[in-house]
Amino acid sequence: MQFSLIPFISSFALTVIFLPLFIGFMRMKHEGQVIRDEGPKWHEKKSGTPTMGGVVFMLASVISTLWVLIWQKNLNKTTWILIIAFLGYGIIGFLDDGIKLYFKRNLGLKAWQKLLGQIIIAALIIALAFSDHFAFELYIPFAGMVRNSFLFSLFVLFWLVGFSNAVNLSDGLDGLATGLSIIAYATYAWIAYQEKNWVIVAFTLSVIGGLVGFFIFNHKPAKIFMGDAGSLALGGGLATVSIFLHRPWSLLLIGIVFVLETLSVILQVISFQTTGKRIFKMTPIHHHFEMLGWSEWKVDIVFLIVGLIGSIIYLIIWG
Repeated sequence: MQFSLIPFISSFALTVIFLPLFIGFMRMKHEGQVIRDEGPKWHEKKSGTPTMGGVVFMLASVISTLWVLIWQKNLNKTTWILIIAFLGYGIIGFLDDGIKLYFKRNLGLKAWQKLLGQIIIAALIIALAFSDHFAFELYIPFAGMVRNSFLFSLFVLFWLVGFSNAVNLSDGLDGLATGLSIIAYATYAWIAYQEKNWVIVAFTLSVIGGLVGFFIFNHKPAKIFMGDAGSLALGGGLATVSIFLHRPWSLLLIGIVFVLETLSVILQVISFQTTGKRIFKMTPIHHHFEMLGWSEWKVDIVFLIVGLIGSIIYLIIWG
């Protein structure tokens, strides 16, 4: 248990120390978030808030994971796969954020550029897993365990790209994606601890420590946003952890809010293109509740409770 606390404390301390410096630097450079025109009008007051804060907790998490596992002589290929997934998707988000800030617009990388980058990182993870003799098997409901490298690779590709984007969609309110990610990573930390998978324990607790430190500055009213650098990294990391714990489907319940946010966007697009009508007042769905008159705090709290309930249900039934 003492070992478990060390990566958390390390990442928390690094984030709390360096994030205020990063915020000060971004304010000095007048680099702030550009709020999308189609978003809620009352979000316009957030324009100019420093962004890309995810870079700080991402680096804090990676540094803490590496030095703790080196110290414990437990550095292996799984460690590098987790780091590559986390950093790889974070770098894609960093480029996206950088373009937005440089050109002072809400659109960064083109959709195909971002997707291509996400696919490349996923392909790299699959190749590394294959070289590490990872069991390319996937449980399919009503069919049982299926061992097929091609099918498993397609699934991993879909899972990594899908959940990196899902967390990104959820990052629309102060503290929402941060809080949901803390709950999800904490759930996997507990599962890894029960299974004595110390590499994943170190990684997940490092991420949690960074997120808790970040939340101090990210809760409403946010002093900084995580940006795509943070949200894409968090989603890619969650998907990778779920796969390497051999529990990929668990993310549908542990990350239920991320799933619902994504489904709301998909359903909205399908409905509008086929019928010309919208199901929700605005998507992702957290904006729908804002449009109904819910305060940002209320949406955050309700969504966090839903995320927590999803994790608790999973641990009770399958934990």
